[in-house]
Order: sequence, then structure tokens, then C-alpha cells
Amino acid sequence: MADNKKRRRKDPAGDELPFKNKLKPDSAIMETLKQFSASSSSSSVSQTLTLQDLSLPFRCREVADLSLSSVQSNIESLILRIAHSILSGHGFSFDVPSRSAANQLYVPELDRIVLKDKSSLRPFANISTVRKSAITARILQLIHQLCIKGIHVTKRDLFYTDVKLFQDQIQSDAVLDDVSCMLGCTRSSLNVVAAEKGVVVGRLIFSDNGDMIDCTKMGMGGKAIPPNIDRVGDMQSDALFILLVEKDAAYMRLAEDRFYNRFPCIIVTAKGQPDVSTRLFLRKMKTELKLPVLALVDSDPYGLKILSVYGCGSKNMSYDSANLTTPDIKWLGVRPSDLDKYKIPEQCRLPMTEQDIKTGKDLLEEDFVKKNPGWVEELTLMVKTKQKAEIQALSTFGFQYLSEVYLPLKLQQKDWL
Repeated sequence: MADNKKRRRKDPAGDELPFKNKLKPDSAIMETLKQFSASSSSSSVSQTLTLQDLSLPFRCREVADLSLSSVQSNIESLILRIAHSILSGHGFSFDVPSRSAANQLYVPELDRIVLKDKSSLRPFANISTVRKSAITARILQLIHQLCIKGIHVTKRDLFYTDVKLFQDQIQSDAVLDDVSCMLGCTRSSLNVVAAEKGVVVGRLIFSDNGDMIDCTKMGMGGKAIPPNIDRVGDMQSDALFILLVEKDAAYMRLAEDRFYNRFPCIIVTAKGQPDVSTRLFLRKMKTELKLPVLALVDSDPYGLKILSVYGCGSKNMSYDSANLTTPDIKWLGVRPSDLDKYKIPEQCRLPMTEQDIKTGKDLLEEDFVKKNPGWVEELTLMVKTKQKAEIQALSTFGFQYLSEVYLPLKLQQKDWL
């Protein structure tokens, strides 16, 4: 108890902190959160729409989780067809699904980006595609070995098996996504994972490869999100919501202040651009625990882009959006309107660059933004004022202002979009 008091030491500014006098007792905020969590849980029970439920005027390509034996069988069938093609004198080529922007579509009913069914040939006997065809064949061979051995490797491991052929990890990573599409399986089904990046802390207990992990006892660093989600299970929580944080600095502030004990929650971050493991983990928490998700991102176009990747999916991996997206994430802050509302000083705001403004305007043309009038209003304000701010701008009122005033007041007022 003494330790908790030490951690909750009040900011020197005390009650002079802006808007602190508007805060109700924690018990009143807790009642608001309980109502919000209960309503979110009941709405989560409703049937989730799938592509099969919609009568779209075109075909879409979607992948599924497959067993290692199924992936192995699919690779062997593909190679057998290639062998027949070579022996019949026709050479060979890979029929690769197109992942270009022109072959992607946002479906409002699903609230996510999907991949249409257009594909292109990647012939070996063509000077423009011969190298990429060779990389594709090599990746298929390596995945086949993983299926036989039943082991996981990182994308970096895969790259270093044939550095001279791949030349750059960006190329091997891109072909890895192509192979997922070709085989009709999720990337995690290939047993190739990214290095650990995301972390989680707070009111969550889950099993990691058989070991029970209590995320309230992992220190301020939290628990690294396992790179292969298939080893995660048995999730338990008494949290009222999930707090998705864009950056590591804000995550560390909330973890050290034990924010999850004051308002029961689970705090998760991918430390910037969301990785596959964190997106899978967030979706699993939302699905199994039936908790609402509130997002805390920077007040700039890239913060909103990061939020959209979690919610609607990334264009690069639109083929797997059904597994990687978390529906109905609420934008808690920091929003452009907050800069004046919370009296963020001018010296803590940054001027938007020309690229920032272009990105903001481009986002205003996206269907997933247009669907939410609140997002349009905030983004329009950002582009008009040409100002942006990071979450850390709140530290101008004290390092603990985020956890002591800003977030509690946001929760009290149900100020999210």
C-alpha cells in the first residue's frame, strides 16, 4: 500500500492543474465506465458480418488459418502443377494475387478493407519477372521446410537464408505476403513471425505456451506480445476497457502510474506503426473479453492512419483483414479539438509540414474516414489550423497530467468518437 501511495504522488502543481477541478470522484467515473463496458459487451454479441453475407458485384480474396499439414499440401500441389507445366514444354509462372491499391476496396458493411480477386502472372521466362519468380520459388521451398519441421522462424531469419538472392528484406517480406495470398492462408499459418515489438500491461491474465502470465505483475515494461498468436490462450480479465496507445513514452507513463489499477483496463502498444502480432493480439482480446477499445494517438494525420490500420486494416495486408482488424475502436485522443479545449500552449504545438497537410487531405478522401462524421470534423480542423501535437504535449502541465487529469476527464465525459 505504501508503494502504491508513492507511485501516486501528486504533481507539484496540485489542484492548480488545468481542469482538475472538473474531475468527479473516481467512483463516479467508474460507474460511467461500467455502463459503457456493459453496453459494448452486449453489442459485441450481435452477429458479425462476413464477406459471404454480402452480395457484392465482384469476387474477393480472403485467407484463412490453415494447419501446417494443409499449408504443406497446398505447396506440394502448386509445385506439382509447375512441374507438369515445365515437362509439357510451357515453362512455368506463378499466378500471384494483385495487392495494388486498384485491387483493394473499403466495404462499409464490414468496416474494413478487402482484396478483390484480380491476379497477375509472374513468368520465370521473362526478364522483368525472372528474379521475383526465383524469390517466390525459394520462399515456397523454405516454408515447406518449416511445415515439415514444425518450427517458427522470424522474417529476418528467412531473409538471411539467401541474402544474395533476396538482396533486401523488403523484397523477401513482400513475396512472403504474396505466398500467403497464393496459398490462401494467413501469414501466421506459414510459421514466419516478426520480432517481438508490442507490449501489454494491466488487468489481463493469459497463458503463453502453457505458462500463465499476470500482466499486473510485469513491471512498467509490461509483457512482450508473443510473435505467434497460436500459443496464446485462456484470457481472463476484470478490466472495463482496453486502452490502445500509439507510442511507447505514453505507455510507460501510464504503466508506471499504475493507471490500470485506478481505472481497471488493459494497456497495449505496438510502439508506433502496428505490427501483425499486436493487431492479432488486440483482436483476440476484443473478441474473447468483449471489451470496448479506446485509442490514444498523436494529434496528427499519422496518428489517425495508425488508428485506421487497427480498425479497418492496412492496404498491404488487405487479404487478411478479417483476422487482423478490430472493429469499433473509439478515438479517445489526442484530437485536434483538444489542443484548444485543454489549452495546450503554442510552444507545445508543431506546424504541419506540406507532406502532413497532403496526408491529411488524402485521409479526408478515404471512405473509412468519411463514414465517421466526427473523424471528418477533427481532420478538417487539423488541416485548417495546420497544427499538430504529440501526446507528450500534455506534459507541459506536469509529467503525470496524462494519467491524473486528461484521461480521467475524457473517461468521465465519455469524450470519444
